Amino acid sequence: MRHLLRLFALLVIAVSALLIDAARVLQGPLRLDGERTLLLEPGTSAALLVQRLAQDGWLDAQPRSTWYLRAYTRLSGAATQLKAGEYAVPAQTSPLELLELIVSGQTILHELRLIEGWTFRQALAAVRAHPQLRQTLESAEGPAVMAAIGRAGQHPEGRLFPDTYRFSRGMTDVAFLRRAAETMDRVLAEEWAARAEDLPYAMPDEALVMASIIEKETGVEHERGQIAGVFVRRLRLGMRLQTDPTVIYGLGERFDGNLRRHHLLTDGEYNTYTRSGLPPTPICLPGRASLRAALNPAPGKTLYFVARGDGTHEFSETLEAHNAAVRRYQLGR
Repeated sequence: MRHLLRLFALLVIAVSALLIDAARVLQGPLRLDGERTLLLEPGTSAALLVQRLAQDGWLDAQPRSTWYLRAYTRLSGAATQLKAGEYAVPAQTSPLELLELIVSGQTILHELRLIEGWTFRQALAAVRAHPQLRQTLESAEGPAVMAAIGRAGQHPEGRLFPDTYRFSRGMTDVAFLRRAAETMDRVLAEEWAARAEDLPYAMPDEALVMASIIEKETGVEHERGQIAGVFVRRLRLGMRLQTDPTVIYGLGERFDGNLRRHHLLTDGEYNTYTRSGLPPTPICLPGRASLRAALNPAPGKTLYFVARGDGTHEFSETLEAHNAAVRRYQLGR
């Protein structure tokens, strides 16, 4: 009996020593000289992770250290909960804390901002240039891109919401674009639900077109509603919008930065000097402020506006007053 008790005591001592040693290894800091980045590829097993930590010198390469960590991943269930991604690992992080981080999926988030007033091509170029997005699109053509994100047949212009997006490394370009398109759907629906009464839009898409024109006409916050009011009143009266940004958009790569008289006189589907109503599609990515202005135009009687040259505009109720403003702010310059 004494021998059994002695054997049991030795066993308890051995197990205790093993647990103490394991705790020292697993709760002690990894061998890091500062904050480091860990990129865990999809499909990486717990055994492969432990092997890599030892090879990279983060973990003591002694067999018992790697054995402790592998055993813990199995016993705790962490082995089946590892989430791929890019992780910021602070100095003094322990092996257990690293596992908790990877299981949590709290990856490093990268950013890409789509700017208000960008065209679809500009937004797509920014997506394709971002080093942390995984590029899968075979074509940069609008119809192919829209088909790839599940919107075959939809014109791409204006369909991405301009905002700052945060995402984990490895997100696909398709997933990013789909998210931006879904955000625009949501924001447009929210603003449409809060619209003013008696607007000359048959559907939300027409408001989206108007918002894109407002976005290109001004960057001054308090003017958006005024410009929306001018355009809405023109639509109600059957007047042409006569807005330069639509003509410029229609010119595409032919526009050299100087809008000439013959451009305004040459008919085209985006020429609002020669055609009545809204152009067939948006001309850029409008932000929420422009969407809200298009759907809640400022009241008033103005039908004209001209740029003052300082970023703001002079608004007029009559053609006579407008012509005087043109002479003052445009012809003089």
